[in-house]
Amino acid sequence: MISYLKELISKKLSRKRARRYTQEYGHTIDTFQLEKEGEIQFANWQNPLIRPKAITQQEVNFFKKFIPEGSLCIDIGTNIGDTTVPMALAAGKKGTTLGFDPNPLVYKILEANVKLNPEKTNIIPYPFAITKEAGEFSYASSEASFGNGGISNEVVSNQGSFQLPQKVQGIVLEDFLLREYAELLPRLSFIKVDVEGADREVIESVGGLLKKYKPVLVAECFKRSTPAERAELYETVAGLGYSLYYFADFDEQAETTPIKSAKDMNRWKTFNFYAIFETA
Repeated sequence: MISYLKELISKKLSRKRARRYTQEYGHTIDTFQLEKEGEIQFANWQNPLIRPKAITQQEVNFFKKFIPEGSLCIDIGTNIGDTTVPMALAAGKKGTTLGFDPNPLVYKILEANVKLNPEKTNIIPYPFAITKEAGEFSYASSEASFGNGGISNEVVSNQGSFQLPQKVQGIVLEDFLLREYAELLPRLSFIKVDVEGADREVIESVGGLLKKYKPVLVAECFKRSTPAERAELYETVAGLGYSLYYFADFDEQAETTPIKSAKDMNRWKTFNFYAIFETA
């Protein structure tokens, strides 16, 4: 009992320090046995504010519904790679998974995950934010460990009181892909966006890609978004010809609900949705 209380107090103090003081945290390598993919390794960040990630067959199967093996998929806002790795397992070694995150603290863990499972995945990481115009941006977080955060832009002007000392680089994704991956673009099947409330701005910035290649889109409706901002997000995605669907979790058996109007975006506080291009 005494050892349990000591451990509990230690964890509380660690979380308190992580919220107030910036420091780098290492990672552990965890191993998971999947029914189809076999043994999968994942680098979990030792940041006390972040719950360890488990790789499951159910999550991989969720992405397999949308990502054909051998295709190109893109993860915008990878964090440590908690969705990037399952996406890459769906795309397979012959596919290509591009991951973008400008946060240098999580990017180090992402790089560790890129090196794991090399015979089953092909992940290429980039330390960039996706923006409407290329440039340098301030990056901030509500807590000092920078487990989450984002750049200041026209959508979200205040990401928190803790700011990185260095600027992060923003790129125009369509220009970057046409320059570096033009030959792969016809195989673009999937784009995931999770950028702490700036999802609409990012989706607008990749609107040309969405119109031309019609990949499945996954994005987040941020908890602090106002009803007006939620309506704008809906209209942006629906205006590109997509139908939106709420889903409860990254799980092949997760509950899904059609989002039929902008008003439906207020049914849940924070949620992810997937969007599929509807042909006439």
